Amino acid sequence: MGEWHTIPALVRWSAVRYADHEAVVEGRTRITYAELGARVERAAAACLASGVVTGDRVAVWAPNSLDWIVAALGAVSAGGVLVPLNTRLKGGEAVDVLRASGARLLFVTGPFLGTSYVAALRGAAASPAGPGPLPAVPSLREVVVLSGEAPPEFRTWREFSASGREVGAAGVARRSSALRGDSVSDVVFTSGTTGRPKGVVVTHGQTLRAYETWADLAGLRAADRYLIINPFSHTFGYKAGVLACLMRGATMIPQPVSDVDTTLARMTAERVSVLPGPPTLHQSLLDHPARAAHDLSALRLVVTGAAVIPPRLVERLRTELGVGTVLTAYGLSEATGMVTMCRRGDDPAVVAATSGRAIPGVEVRVVSAAGTPVPAGSPGEIWVRGFNVMRGYDADGPATAEAITPEGWLRTGDIGVLDTAGNLRVTDRLKDMFTVGGFNAYPAEIERLLSTHPEVADAAVVGVPHPRLGEVPKAYVVRRPGSRLTATALITWSRHEMANYKVPREVEFVAELPRNAGGKVLKEDLRGRAPDDPSGR
Repeated sequence: MGEWHTIPALVRWSAVRYADHEAVVEGRTRITYAELGARVERAAAACLASGVVTGDRVAVWAPNSLDWIVAALGAVSAGGVLVPLNTRLKGGEAVDVLRASGARLLFVTGPFLGTSYVAALRGAAASPAGPGPLPAVPSLREVVVLSGEAPPEFRTWREFSASGREVGAAGVARRSSALRGDSVSDVVFTSGTTGRPKGVVVTHGQTLRAYETWADLAGLRAADRYLIINPFSHTFGYKAGVLACLMRGATMIPQPVSDVDTTLARMTAERVSVLPGPPTLHQSLLDHPARAAHDLSALRLVVTGAAVIPPRLVERLRTELGVGTVLTAYGLSEATGMVTMCRRGDDPAVVAATSGRAIPGVEVRVVSAAGTPVPAGSPGEIWVRGFNVMRGYDADGPATAEAITPEGWLRTGDIGVLDTAGNLRVTDRLKDMFTVGGFNAYPAEIERLLSTHPEVADAAVVGVPHPRLGEVPKAYVVRRPGSRLTATALITWSRHEMANYKVPREVEFVAELPRNAGGKVLKEDLRGRAPDDPSGR
């Protein structure tokens, strides 16, 4: 691993190694790596002044931006453990994660896309439960608004940043130098089959080893200009984006919203050469009616991944856009986001049909229901073992024991097939998770939220095909006796209660949900229903 074993050491190293390289471009703001290092150090000093101690959880609820990068890296440099929150969460969902993580400090964006995140937080956490700026989150001692005004109980970024002036560089250096490779770097919250958020605990060493490998296999280099659309709140956006760029001195161009028109414009204006993202992103670019009016000739590297990647998509990226390197990969938060990856030079058929081979230091096997390996070409559950496997679920020993075998194998819950060369093809998901335009949607979590509606007696959610987003949620709902709830009303309610990608696009009312003898909903029966099946209308 490079000349660094922790993320703050990487930040300091990159500030020297790539001092004059352009580090971040955001609108008219352009800063070098030396300037980025100075901003991160000031943010770290402010964290120390605010009372952050090593191991404290520090949350960031903001879109991809320079502010996010500085706040997050500053918190980690102060010894904090980063807890990123998805901007698509509603206030109540964000409060759930803050409470579950025990967050001590929160950085929150100002108004974004017409939404006041500050108001959403205050509204969702108004009920008294403890001291501090958000009574419903007793652990929280400070909330900092990254841009704009702040209510009296919060602080502005300017006020917060100024508070660290007396700490100085030496104080920051002492704190960050005390960290080790096995120190926890972040806790990324995901939802499991219970529908409750679970925190994936990962260390500095795991993160840096995984994404130095990613940068090597992808061929990322200092001259690259990297448009980062994958959300920083997800493992891949932050680590394959921000941290990989720090390792190689590439220019980061954070994009807060996945909008195709904006993407095309920025790719042309900034001569973007690297564009990882879900297949839906690249498909939308290729199919955009105005694509020919934009100069995309600088694009040389695309990395994508999903259970299903149309072979035609890989071919079109190579032929229509002239992309020299198109790679596919597979990962999950519980494995630091990295499990397998194609290699440069792989046959296009391998890239299109598989997610590549295990990265160095990682083993992958496909097993039967009994946990025994199956022959090449046979489907089974994907198990992973190696340096990348999480330390566990935060404060959840039973869930950790269920996910990781005594021999160290991570049960991914995904179904796949290995070929004789070790290339993995992901075919399905045991846990019913599906991807909506690059965002992972967990049926159990959506079902839990739907069940809070006063007229919903029971609900089951499955993913159904969508031409642009890949899959979207469809809900099968049992109404309470006497209810006249309509599909339109429930969808409208859902848009106020959950992130947009979780909102069911279709609702079908049924008298009862199909269940087995053990009471488990038979999701396959629901998926197999014909779209025009009138039985549940």
